Amino acid sequence: MVALCLTAAVTSLHPPHCSAADESCVGATPLQMAVLLFSFGLMIVGAGGVRPCNFAFGADQFNPKTDSGKAGVDSFFNWYYFTVSLAQIISVTLVVYVQSSISWSIGFGIPAVFMLLASVLFFAGSDMYVKVKPEGSPFTSLLKVAVVAVKNRRLKPPYPELCNYTPMASMNSTLSRTDQYRFLDKAAVVTKEEEVNFDGSPAKTWRLCSVQQVEEAKCVLRILPILLTVIVYTIGVNPQYMVFQALQSDRRLPFTDFQIPAATFSIFAMLSLTLWIPIYDRVIMPQMRRIRRGQGLNALHRIGFGILITVIESLVAGAVEGHRKASATPMSAMWFVPQLLLGGVAEAFYAIGLIEFFYKEFPENMRSLAGASYFVGNALGNYSYSLLITVVHRLTKNSSGGEWLPEDLNKGRLDYFYYFLAGLCSMNFLYFYLCEKSYRYKATSGIIDSAKLDHTFTP
Repeated sequence: MVALCLTAAVTSLHPPHCSAADESCVGATPLQMAVLLFSFGLMIVGAGGVRPCNFAFGADQFNPKTDSGKAGVDSFFNWYYFTVSLAQIISVTLVVYVQSSISWSIGFGIPAVFMLLASVLFFAGSDMYVKVKPEGSPFTSLLKVAVVAVKNRRLKPPYPELCNYTPMASMNSTLSRTDQYRFLDKAAVVTKEEEVNFDGSPAKTWRLCSVQQVEEAKCVLRILPILLTVIVYTIGVNPQYMVFQALQSDRRLPFTDFQIPAATFSIFAMLSLTLWIPIYDRVIMPQMRRIRRGQGLNALHRIGFGILITVIESLVAGAVEGHRKASATPMSAMWFVPQLLLGGVAEAFYAIGLIEFFYKEFPENMRSLAGASYFVGNALGNYSYSLLITVVHRLTKNSSGGEWLPEDLNKGRLDYFYYFLAGLCSMNFLYFYLCEKSYRYKATSGIIDSAKLDHTFTP
């Protein structure tokens, strides 16, 4: 953020000001562009380290052995997302206002100061944190299971003996053997006595895996179908065309002459998300625990509710767009608020539920990978949305009914596109329902021991 702030504050690091009336403008020099891209690169690297790990690190601070600790983890995910949404609201309102109306350098300097403050506060509390000791790359263990299972593919049950070794120092909970994905069990079959050491561990890890390793690989395989729902969910809640709709509508606040910028309408979804989370955490969850004898809604239920709400959101968006096109005068942009509010509630259910589900179902040494998986799914969803727009353009460009998504939305059929998204989200809900019905939760015969946690600060 400091480097980005310098590109705006230092005259030599950005091109001269160019107004819309100027016929020719001076572009950025290679040095100026290099500094800008370098600052973006640092932000990407920093976000890549923080986003996948911060919610897992925060949840690790609760004791999973106690009822209060389990309830604390559930509330933590809600309040984690609440603070993120609140920060986004501040950034798209106050910070954007400072950048566009006062100074770009001050606008970039504000988040830089807050990042510095956050870093100081984070390291100041380092002595109080519970830190789970790293155990190397989880990908290596997954690859070993796949390789050994392929090598032993010709083995037929019943198997003579399985390697049941579990390292004492492992941070992962001991997993009970399951009969799902049984082809992976071949990776743990002991075919020769010399393959096992005296303590029961595999002598050669690329020739024999333990049942624990196999079950950890099964956990990942069971999660992957649920992860795929992120792609269609992201497509369904993408607000891109809502901005163009707002540009062709009356954006004044009711009973005032204040005009809301079209790009700022997304704040209604953030407000909905921010307001819904405390209501859900403090009102709905306690009531559900009483009704369901302490259980409440589990993560998969919340994910399902979130996907279902995206269907309703798309249907509402299609109806509003049909009303906008039929209006003789510019429609009030306040008609877009209901679909945005639904989008915020959908995210509160889906995103928080998915993060909680990943945290609980991934093996303990893969929890940061769980966070990264969610953001990778979001990225794939955005790329898929762009591809979908391209396909719709090409398929409807010369159709008898006219192009759905032209530059002038008044000449298109954006409402059809929203109804198509509703159908796509409905298929996503059906797919998720089938996955949820067949899903088997991680079966543990033990939980992480406090002796495996590091309470000392390691810079």
